[in-house]
Amino acid sequence: MGIEGIGARVARKEDKRFITGAGRYVDDMVVPGMKHAAFVRSPYAHAQIRKIDVKAAQAMPGVIAVLTGKELKADGIGNLICGWMIHSKDGSPMKMGAWSPLAVDKVRYVGDAVAIVVAETKGQARDAAEAVEITYKELKSVAEVTEAVAKGAPQIHPEAEGNLIFDWEIGNVKETEAAFKKAAHVVKMDVVNNRLVPNAMEPRAALGHYDKAEDHYTCWTTSQNPHVARLVMSAFYNVAPENKLRVIAPDVGGGFGSKIYIYPEEIVCLWASKKSGVPVKWVADRTESFLCDAHGRDHVTHAEMAFDENHKILGFKVDTMANLGAYMSLFSSATPTYLYATLLSGQYDIPAIHGNVKALYTNTAPVDAYRGAGRPEAAFLVERMMEVSARQFGMSPAELRRKNFITSFPHQTPVIMNYDAGDFAASLDAAMKEADYAGFAKRKAEAAKRGKLRGIGMSCYIEACGIAPSAAVGSLGAGVGLWESAEVRVNAVGTIEVLTGSHSHGQGHETTFAQLVAGRLGVPLDSISIVHGDTDKVQMGMGTYGSRSGAVGMSAISKALDKVEAKAKKIAAHLMEADEGDIVIENGALKVAGTDKSVPWFQVALASYTAHNLPAGMEPGLKETAFYDPSNFTFPAGCYICEVEVDPDTGVTQIVQFVAADDFGNVINPMIVEGQVHGGIAQGIGQALLEGAHYDPDSGQLLTASYMDYTMPRANDLPSFKVSTSNTPSPSNPLGMKGCGEAGAIGSPPAVINAITDAIGTENLTMPATPQKVWAAIRSATKH
Repeated sequence: MGIEGIGARVARKEDKRFITGAGRYVDDMVVPGMKHAAFVRSPYAHAQIRKIDVKAAQAMPGVIAVLTGKELKADGIGNLICGWMIHSKDGSPMKMGAWSPLAVDKVRYVGDAVAIVVAETKGQARDAAEAVEITYKELKSVAEVTEAVAKGAPQIHPEAEGNLIFDWEIGNVKETEAAFKKAAHVVKMDVVNNRLVPNAMEPRAALGHYDKAEDHYTCWTTSQNPHVARLVMSAFYNVAPENKLRVIAPDVGGGFGSKIYIYPEEIVCLWASKKSGVPVKWVADRTESFLCDAHGRDHVTHAEMAFDENHKILGFKVDTMANLGAYMSLFSSATPTYLYATLLSGQYDIPAIHGNVKALYTNTAPVDAYRGAGRPEAAFLVERMMEVSARQFGMSPAELRRKNFITSFPHQTPVIMNYDAGDFAASLDAAMKEADYAGFAKRKAEAAKRGKLRGIGMSCYIEACGIAPSAAVGSLGAGVGLWESAEVRVNAVGTIEVLTGSHSHGQGHETTFAQLVAGRLGVPLDSISIVHGDTDKVQMGMGTYGSRSGAVGMSAISKALDKVEAKAKKIAAHLMEADEGDIVIENGALKVAGTDKSVPWFQVALASYTAHNLPAGMEPGLKETAFYDPSNFTFPAGCYICEVEVDPDTGVTQIVQFVAADDFGNVINPMIVEGQVHGGIAQGIGQALLEGAHYDPDSGQLLTASYMDYTMPRANDLPSFKVSTSNTPSPSNPLGMKGCGEAGAIGSPPAVINAITDAIGTENLTMPATPQKVWAAIRSATKH
C-alpha cells in the first residue's frame, strides 16, 4: 500500500475549501432570474382550513406568485409517502395518512406548510407570507405518544383509528414467556428515550428551476441521497419524469439523518418554478428547522429481563410506543422496527426475545431516523437494563456483562440479526484499563471529601450498519434496494475520477475514498477526484446513512478497481511482452515481478486511449463500473465508560472522564474515525444531559423552537475523550470494514445515565438529566 493508502492518518482534502469559506452550499447557488420563497405555515397543531385569501399578499411589492394546496393538487402533485411497508402482527398493512406537500383541508402540526409565496427578495416573500389570510377552525390536539391512545384523544388521520399506525412484533412470544416462567430473577424498567431535534449546522434549503425551453427540472437540495430524491419525486410525487429531473446535492453542512428524506419544500419549489416561470429558492431559518425537520427518538418503553440463578439472561420482553408525529416520513416505519428491535439482543446471548412496537400519530413534527436510527434507542434500553440488573444483584456491571457476552461467531440472535464477527471482551478490557476502572473507589472517596457525588457507568453497544442485502430488506418491506454503485474513470494522462452514489456531508469521503484508490494503484492522492451528489454525473446510488459509505460504498469502488486493475495489467503485460500473471502494481507503475521492467501508470492509461497497441480484441479506454450488494449487515460494537461528578446542592453534572473502545473492523483513516467518534459522543452526551424537544400538552406548540430554549452541548460541557479501537474485520465485505459514523451517538447516552444514577443512588432519572432533574432525583432518593 502507498503511504497515503489504507490506514494512513491523512488530513482531509476537502477541509481547505471549508475552512477558507470556499464551500458551495445550496444557499450559495444563484441562477439567472432566481426569486425567493417563503412558506405560510400553520400556527395551530390541529385545525381545519376554512378559507385561504391570497389577494392582499398578491398585491404586495415584489410578489410574483402565491400558491396553495388546491392548485398543487389540481396539477396532480402527489402526497408524500413512507418508503418502508410495515405490517401489524395481525397481518394488516400500516395506516399511512395522506401528507400533501401543501395542506388542503387540514393541518396536523405547528409548521405544517399551507401556501408558498414567491417574490423578488426574501424579505418581500416573508412579508407577503404574513399577509396571506387563513381562516382556521382549531381542533383538539395531542403531543404525547401515551396520550394519543387515550380515550377521547383527537383522531389525526381517518386512515388510522385510535391514531395507531401499526402494532408490530418480533421474536417468539411463547418461548419468551416460557423463559420467564423458569426465571430466578426478573428485572423490570420503564424507559423514556427523549425526542431530539437534529440541528445540522446548515439548515435545509431547496432551489427549484424549471427550464421551459428544455422542459427540464433541476433541484439543488440539502440531501444525503439525491438519487433517491429524484426517484421518489418522479415516481411517486409526479413532479417530473425521471429523465427530465436533475437533483444536485452540493456541499451539505451536516445531515445526521434529517436530510435523507424528501420534504414538502423541494417538491413545492420545483412545482412553483414551473407555475411562476422563475427559479425559486427557499432557505429555512433556524426556527423553521426546529418546527419542520424530522425529529428523532421519542420512545416510551416497558421492558422486563429474566435471569437464571447464575445471572445468565434467559429472556427479554419489550413493549415500546413510538411517536411518529403528524405524518409518516420516508424511513419512519423502519426506525422503531427493523432498525431498533433487531438489536434488542445487544452484545448478549439471549435465548428468547419478544418485542412489541406500537407506532402512533401525534400533532407534532414527523419523527424519523436520527444519527443511529433505532440503534441508540435499543442500546439505551439494553444497557440501562444490564446496569440496573447488576445493581439489583449486587454484582459488578462489568462482570454481569462479561458473563452474558456472545463469544462464538457467527451468532444468530432471536431477532433476525446474524452477528458475523466480534470480540466484545476485548473492547470491555480496553475500556476498563483506559478508565482505570479498578481505581474508581479511591476517586469516589476523594470526591466525597470535596462534597461531590462521583459515579461511573458503562455501555456495551452493538449496531447494525451497511443496511443490506437488498433481497433481505425487500422482504421486510423496504421500497428500494440498498446496494451502492461506483465508477472508476482513469483519464488518458493517468488521473482518476471516482463517481460514487454515496454522498459526503462531513464524513470525509473525498479523502478516504481517494486513499483506497491511492493504496491500490500507488498514485498520488491529489491525482484522484471523488464525484458525488449529482444525478446527471453519477448514474444511480443509494446515498449516505446508516454508516454505509465505507462498507457498501467503498466496496463498490473496490469492485470497480478490481476491473480497472485487471485491464491495466493486461495492457502492461502486452506492452512489456510479459505474462499477465507476473504483473504487479507498485508506486505508480506496473512492473514485472522479479525484474526491473516496468511501465508508469500514466503510460498504461495513455496506451488504453491511444489504442495503437492493445491486446487483440480489447476495447479502448480504462473505465469500469460496479454495483455492490452486501451479503450481510456489518456490526460495529464497543464499550464506553463515563465517569461523572455531581454537585448534590445544585444537581450540576460534570463529565470528568469519557473512554470509548470501539471495534470498527478495518480502518481507512484513523484520524477521520476519531473525529466521527468525537462528534457522535458529543451528540450522545447532548441527548443525555441537555437536549429535549418539548411541546405544550394543550396547544401543541413547540416550546423548544430556538437555541434559547433547546440546549445544545458547548465545548465546556464535554471532556477530552479517550478513544481507541481493537478491530475484528468484517467478513461480509471485501474491505473488512464495519462503519463508525453513528457509534458515538449510540454508546454514549446509556454510559452517561448509568454514571449519574450510580453517583446519586437512584434510577428515577430520565434524559436529559438536567441539573433540575438530577437535583430533584437526589431529594427524592433522600426522602425514601
